[in-house]
Amino acid sequence: MSPLRHLLEVDDLNADEMQDVLDRATHPAPTKVLDGMGMALIFAKPSARTRNSTEMAVVQLGGHPLSIRADEVSIDERESAEDVARTLASYHAAIGARVFGHDVLERMAAVSSVPIVNLLSDDAHPLQAVADLLTIQAATGGTEGRTVAYVGDGNNVLRSLALAGAMSGMEVRMACPPGYRLSEADLDRIRAAGGDATVYDRPVEAVAGADVIYTDVWASMGQEAEAESRRRAFEGFAIDDQLLSHASDKAVFLHCLPAHRGEEASASVVDGPQSRIWEQAENRMHAARGALWWLIDQTDDGASA
Repeated sequence: MSPLRHLLEVDDLNADEMQDVLDRATHPAPTKVLDGMGMALIFAKPSARTRNSTEMAVVQLGGHPLSIRADEVSIDERESAEDVARTLASYHAAIGARVFGHDVLERMAAVSSVPIVNLLSDDAHPLQAVADLLTIQAATGGTEGRTVAYVGDGNNVLRSLALAGAMSGMEVRMACPPGYRLSEADLDRIRAAGGDATVYDRPVEAVAGADVIYTDVWASMGQEAEAESRRRAFEGFAIDDQLLSHASDKAVFLHCLPAHRGEEASASVVDGPQSRIWEQAENRMHAARGALWWLIDQTDDGASA
């Protein structure tokens, strides 16, 4: 039996494995690897795209998704993360969890007998990054040699995007205000994944000639109390038509959603002709399907795709 694999962050995969996941995500006839089996989906944070995309991915693989609210498990209040994982692993072929602390996922993975999938944590958003790569491939014809410029908060979305971009041959640029940037350890990890990561002080420098322009909300879930201070800190980091004009003529705009038009990006950009945000949202389902298919095959000792 192959060692049990989990997907807590993008670089839990190597470059070849990531390509396998991407290939499976676009396969027209996925194998029903979850036929007769369930997947537990824990939501410590509420969700729209994550729940819908992952539930449908499980259905497309022949399985039964079971979404679990935070108050139904109350991780580390009613039961420890470890006990939750052990219990759910006795019923399900895989467990997905959307949590705050990334350590919760690590603790679950340490004791689980089935794959643990990160549906989002404060540190990482790997399935979003897979969806981003799918969107970039479709919009630009590939990832090798492309440039992605991220403008905004140096958060979990950027961390996973940058790792995925580095692994797939992309140049990664980022413009974030001081105090809201990735750490040096994060940058070293991105470079170790095989790519370059450059930090810019001015968004226009990061965007210049780029193929993909990406942003996220300035205040994520759980940061509502910081919304006003963040709005001040991110002044000048909004993506509007003028900033977008410095990118490649064929550049596309991405946003993991939800979008706050008039804050991190103007309505004319979010809803404009260069926006690929709805394709990107749909790709969340394809990304989840590809990743789950790959993980279950690994669990079943590498059954043929």
